[in-house]
Amino acid sequence: MSNRDYDIVLFGATGFVGKLTADHLARQAPDDVRIALAGRDRAKVEAIRDALPNAADWPVVVADSFDASSLRELAESARVVISTVGPYAKYGLPLVEACATAGTDYLDLTGEVLFVRESIDRFQELADSTGARIVHSCGFDSIPSDLGAFVLAEKVHADGAGDLGDTTLYMAMKGGFSGGTIASALNQLDEVRSDKDRRRIATDKFALSPARDQEPSGEWRDSAAVRESDEIGAWSGPFVMATFNTRIVRRSNALLQHAYGRSFRYREVQRTGRGLHGRLTAYALAGALGAGFGAMSVPLLRPLVERVLPSPGDGPDEKTRDAGYFRATLRTTTTTGTAYQSVVAAQGDPGYKATAVMLGESALSLALSRDECPLPDGLGGGVLTPATALGNVLVERLRAQGFDIEATVV
Repeated sequence: MSNRDYDIVLFGATGFVGKLTADHLARQAPDDVRIALAGRDRAKVEAIRDALPNAADWPVVVADSFDASSLRELAESARVVISTVGPYAKYGLPLVEACATAGTDYLDLTGEVLFVRESIDRFQELADSTGARIVHSCGFDSIPSDLGAFVLAEKVHADGAGDLGDTTLYMAMKGGFSGGTIASALNQLDEVRSDKDRRRIATDKFALSPARDQEPSGEWRDSAAVRESDEIGAWSGPFVMATFNTRIVRRSNALLQHAYGRSFRYREVQRTGRGLHGRLTAYALAGALGAGFGAMSVPLLRPLVERVLPSPGDGPDEKTRDAGYFRATLRTTTTTGTAYQSVVAAQGDPGYKATAVMLGESALSLALSRDECPLPDGLGGGVLTPATALGNVLVERLRAQGFDIEATVV
């Protein structure tokens, strides 16, 4: 791809997270990285570019999700394409197809099981044949989960401590989910409500597995239970993105020939604290999530829910983004009986500031260090995950951005 016009093209630069990602690239990308911004409206994209530092000479590419020829030209011009244009089930597949056809690496922020499953079914073989690396979920969904399990398994194997056994991610966070994430959730909710086959896929624990019939039995079911964990000495409730992140982690394990272990079981919960306060917070969280998704499922209540939730393109101010944080702690007991934990943590609102860093650094990993990035055995490309497509290259880039990523014996 050395003859491509650009190293990175960011599609969706006028959206809220798109603007944050553009700003991160403008500040952190080396001067010799050729970056372009893309969107439907040239004037709006140019206005975003002109407000960025160090980006005055960045080209603007006009492209539209419903214009196949413009997407083809975009994909053929770039080595790496970033898409922040969602909901992805509604807008994303034509660009994935264009990148898979052109042999162009592709990154996005999706948290939509149905979209990723369709991407796999339609474009896995094509991307494998052209060498395109299609890497979904390169933000808060699902880099902390995926890299957390990845570095945990690496540490356990390096210590000769067997394989991962029962593994739980405990998420602590301050911040919100973007309007784009909420729009994606609403779109998928509509799909599963009207189609029982898609509902079956969305609720399948191994919905993103490359070979469903080869997965081990006994995996934890999705649960909204409130628990007090002896493992961390605190209460936990349901984590809103667990039903997506767990599928990405299980796909990584399968693409790596079940390197995490055949007895590996994985779940995610949200840590709410100790004592009575932690318990009450966990029950309040479970109730709020249940009521929220219930209200979104009722046609008469849907307009009210949409009015009170952030809209796509909206987001918090800089002070609020800076005050956010997340800390994902994964705890496991290995097959040799040893307790380990990994941590992936960062300052910044997880759905906005931290996500922009994760997405930008994922793109720079492929643009600058593609030959050092991993690739699962037997594949020349395909629909991958952050752990299987970026691995330690991304780990080191995120550490350089102030992320805490480590694995230790407990």
